[in-house]
Amino acid sequence: MLIYLRVLKESFNFAINALRNNKLRTFLSLLGVTIGIFSIIGVLAAVDSLKQEIKGSISSLDNSTIYLMRFSFGPTDVPQWKREQFPDVTFDEYQYIKRTMPDLKAVTFSLNVAPETIKYEDETVSNVQIAPVTNDYYDIEELQVVKGRFYNEQESVSGAPVIVIGDEIANSLFGSADPIGKKVRLYGRKFTVIGVLKKEGTGLFGNSKDTMVMVPVNFVRRIFGDNNKASFPGIIIKPESGIDVPEFVASLKQKVRAYRGLKPDEIDNFFVNQLQGFTDFIDNITGTMSTIGGFIGMFSLLVGGFGIANIMFVSVKERTNLIGIQKALGAKRKFILFQFLFEAIILAIFGGLIGLFLVWLISLLASQFTGDFQFILSASNMFWGMFSATIIGLIAGILPAVSASRLDPVEAIRTGM
Repeated sequence: MLIYLRVLKESFNFAINALRNNKLRTFLSLLGVTIGIFSIIGVLAAVDSLKQEIKGSISSLDNSTIYLMRFSFGPTDVPQWKREQFPDVTFDEYQYIKRTMPDLKAVTFSLNVAPETIKYEDETVSNVQIAPVTNDYYDIEELQVVKGRFYNEQESVSGAPVIVIGDEIANSLFGSADPIGKKVRLYGRKFTVIGVLKKEGTGLFGNSKDTMVMVPVNFVRRIFGDNNKASFPGIIIKPESGIDVPEFVASLKQKVRAYRGLKPDEIDNFFVNQLQGFTDFIDNITGTMSTIGGFIGMFSLLVGGFGIANIMFVSVKERTNLIGIQKALGAKRKFILFQFLFEAIILAIFGGLIGLFLVWLISLLASQFTGDFQFILSASNMFWGMFSATIIGLIAGILPAVSASRLDPVEAIRTGM
């Protein structure tokens, strides 16, 4: 055992000396592996970061949350022309679901409307996202009100002119002053600020609650009406925890079909979108991106492997005389084999480390310029990157190492003279 360890150590030392004495050749060999590892880890890190950011953006909602509307979150077999004929969900349907649906934790009616301008005295903020929702929305999403409160059921039903604003809106309009009780102007009406949401940070698509305001949906319904195509409604449903969600969804579909008077042979003219299905869809997309990116990176790494193999064959030819002398002095085939294998693997590992360092450096710089979006360089990605580099080095070094170990000492010395 000690003899084998000594052989490994001496082979390793010979490999290090060979790399040290041929700096330009070593650099060119490293370059191919570095680019390959950079491609693989860079793609995997970018996909992981994108996936993490998407999940972070929807983390405040439970995976069991259900969206009832005439649009589908993902691909559907229903033709577009037929989807365009689907009616919008209505406030009456929201009330019917709230009244009759069992195992219901919370349900809210919302309107999607265009951004507006909000004013307070001489201060103005443009392009503000408006979220007209019922008071139940507070129980569906993990809203954190740091000042004041959210509007109650009475204010929601009556459509009271009250408003809950995001952190950035509060800072832009009021600065360091307390906004609670202040009057702001929106839709040409005055609203009383009753609450300020906790600072959230920018989301992946810029959809942060920091730049959002929430108002009772019935107030906005009086402005837009129930048949205005400038806004489209949705019903957001959160079932009780621990229930059978597929059974809940089936019951919900049956109730909506019955309310709309659909016949048994007619298809659903609405979509029940589950957040879990959306996250699964995102997982599938990011998984496909990781696979495609991995294959592209592997091709780059394969080119680097060919570069290492080519350099190693040149190295064997240059050191034929030295190999012959080593064998004449009693060096075993294993010693020669390990010497060139170690040289190829060390080249690949060094190239991989440089590639990892470049990905880490670029991820730091990118995170600085993208605000709240953080690039993730996970330990698993680093492990698989280095593992791939090691395997490529091993494969690239096998043929040159075997050819070197099989050289006849006399012929090798004569060839090298």
